[in-house]
Amino acid sequence: MTIQSQIRCIYNCVRPILPTRIVSCLSRELSTNSYINLMCKQRHYREALDTFNFHPKNSSIQLESSTYGNLILACTSIRSLKYGKKIHDHILKSNCQPDLVLQNHILNMYGKCGSLKDARKAFDTMQLRNVVSWTIMISGYSQNGQENDAIIMYIQMLQSGYFPDPLTFGSIIKACCIAGDIDLGRQLHGHVIKSGYDHHLIAQNALISMYTRFGQIVHASDVFTMISTKDLISWASMITGFTQLGYEIEALYLFRDMFRQGFYQPNEFIFGSVFSACRSLLEPEFGRQIHGMCAKFGLGRNVFAGCSLCDMYAKFGFLPSAIRAFYQIESPDLVSWNAIIAAFSDSGDVNEAIYFFCQMMHTGLMPDGITFLSLLCACGSPVTINQGTQIHSYIIKIGLDKEAAVCNSLLTMYTKCSNLHDAFNVFKDVSENANLVSWNAILSACLQHKQAGEVFRLFKLMLFSENKPDNITITTILGTCAELASLEVGNQVHCFSVKSGLVVDVSVSNRLIDMYAKCGSLKHARDVFGSTQNPDIVSWSSLIVGYAQFGLGHEALNLFRMMKNLGVQPNEVTYLGVLSACSHIGLVEEGWHFYNTMEIELGIPPTREHVSCMVDLLARAGCLYEAENFIKKMGFNPDITMWKTLLASCKTHGNVDIAERAAENILKLDPSNSAALVLLSNIHASVGNWKEVARLRNLMKQMGVQKVPGQSWIAVKDQIHVFFSEDNSHQQRGDIYTMLEDLWLQMLDDGYDPCQSEEKSVSMC
Repeated sequence: MTIQSQIRCIYNCVRPILPTRIVSCLSRELSTNSYINLMCKQRHYREALDTFNFHPKNSSIQLESSTYGNLILACTSIRSLKYGKKIHDHILKSNCQPDLVLQNHILNMYGKCGSLKDARKAFDTMQLRNVVSWTIMISGYSQNGQENDAIIMYIQMLQSGYFPDPLTFGSIIKACCIAGDIDLGRQLHGHVIKSGYDHHLIAQNALISMYTRFGQIVHASDVFTMISTKDLISWASMITGFTQLGYEIEALYLFRDMFRQGFYQPNEFIFGSVFSACRSLLEPEFGRQIHGMCAKFGLGRNVFAGCSLCDMYAKFGFLPSAIRAFYQIESPDLVSWNAIIAAFSDSGDVNEAIYFFCQMMHTGLMPDGITFLSLLCACGSPVTINQGTQIHSYIIKIGLDKEAAVCNSLLTMYTKCSNLHDAFNVFKDVSENANLVSWNAILSACLQHKQAGEVFRLFKLMLFSENKPDNITITTILGTCAELASLEVGNQVHCFSVKSGLVVDVSVSNRLIDMYAKCGSLKHARDVFGSTQNPDIVSWSSLIVGYAQFGLGHEALNLFRMMKNLGVQPNEVTYLGVLSACSHIGLVEEGWHFYNTMEIELGIPPTREHVSCMVDLLARAGCLYEAENFIKKMGFNPDITMWKTLLASCKTHGNVDIAERAAENILKLDPSNSAALVLLSNIHASVGNWKEVARLRNLMKQMGVQKVPGQSWIAVKDQIHVFFSEDNSHQQRGDIYTMLEDLWLQMLDDGYDPCQSEEKSVSMC
């Protein structure tokens, strides 16, 4: 053993216990080059760089090219751009003539440290380059989000006469994926084949990743099949691709084949993808078995696999198992905490979700937008509004209240909690940075709360913003037009959807059909239906319901038969239209037939809406006792709509006995319901039972029941005007009542005999 080797051995033994000053002195006794190289070899990169830093500029000891190479590699390993620039500058000022290997190391260091400007400057000064030089630059651009520059560099490489190798293809294909250019990807695949690297593993794995990224699962599978010796990346890329693209069963089969072919080295990413596949397929048994395999390979404590496992059990509803999977993770990161918080949020357990949120805060991790998306999702009911407002306060405290995704969740939460005021305040705070989701959320909130004027006002503001309406926006606006039966505005929105190209979206077409039908313009509804390229069940149902609502029962039933002849299966909404059609034209037997076959033949269980339609069908036909018995014998508790339907028909057929029982049931469900008492009073009045009329009116006064005023809307010059029955507060009430009196007189002159009941007379004003 040489003296120098003996010194190194002694130094390695005592170095950990020596002060830095002594270490520095001792290191000078060794050859500086040897010492730096030794430190780099042992991966003590900081000490190697410190040694370089203390190396005197005027020292007689010159650093060798290999030493510079190791120092550059050290900078690359610890991503130290500061030291990297310093060493590069030292090289340029020294007598060292860097060879091509050292120059490529410098390029790689700048690329890994994210300084592509310095990398390009060094690249341009190189007198000699090879394929490695070009590949490093392409890889650097690709890894730092400059995929277009990577593609340009690849083209320049080909123009310079250099031929890519498998590593080059791996880097440029990755850049192509990031750029989202499938056409370029296909060209690169052809270039790989032409270059003879179509059987090289690196290029093949890159192609699999590219095709799965672009959703081309067949091409990815073809490349995968061609690989003779598949490695971990090959299996992981293909299994992950199948899972992400919705081919969960294929992912599980491939996972099984991996073991059958003797590959027994799955990693955490493969297990994570397989857990996701089990979650999507709702296969708890498969999930448990694969969980056992994951534990056998010692990957249950891994963050990625453990997080996916936790998410899988949460999807199955096995929250205790999800908790155990979470606590097995060795060092849970923010993604892991978000997964367990989301698990309880999705199950509606806001208290447990907040508990884990507090636990996460105690670990020192700061929440991100995704954390709050889950928490706010759990607070979407009036019962949990207090927790929601507390979370909102904390969001403001940490400065996430301007983040669009968080604000959108706040909008949704307040909307579900029927708190439109706070929803508006949130939207005002984010209005400058509002995205399309924000606009759609506030428009939807206004529609749900019957604020039609606000919907139209906000839509106009949106048109002047940078956010252009999408199909969700248009369907919301059309929904408002349908609620108001505003045909004029609906026509304008229809024109806008045609000009913007959104009318081709089937959801927009369906909303147009629904809007025109509810506005009474069945011809336009039929025209839109006819122009829809591929009408779905919603298209058919909207048109059938539209015809039924306007009493065109035969036309509705003809549409239903036409739909069935074309092989389109009806759904529960379709049958609402069919039953309504039977009701309007008095087809009792046909209605019973459709009601019974709906569940027996198609497996569609009747809902409350279907029962209400049957009650209306029987009651309209005068079968009041049958309707009452049907309500009592159905499988669930009757709601107020069913009794109201029966009560209204009692007035038509003058049946006081059933009317009293129907009104009694309505008042049990809603003691303050004014309509039931008023209608019952009118029924007694129609048969001359004035004593009972007086008793009911006196009862209404004692109970403090007030009639909810009716409302009407009218659009004049793009402005919505709202009128309330018996409203004396309107600024133009004099003109309004004068016009009503004129219309009343004209109606009498034309020979109409309007209802003269007290209730109708009062409601005129």
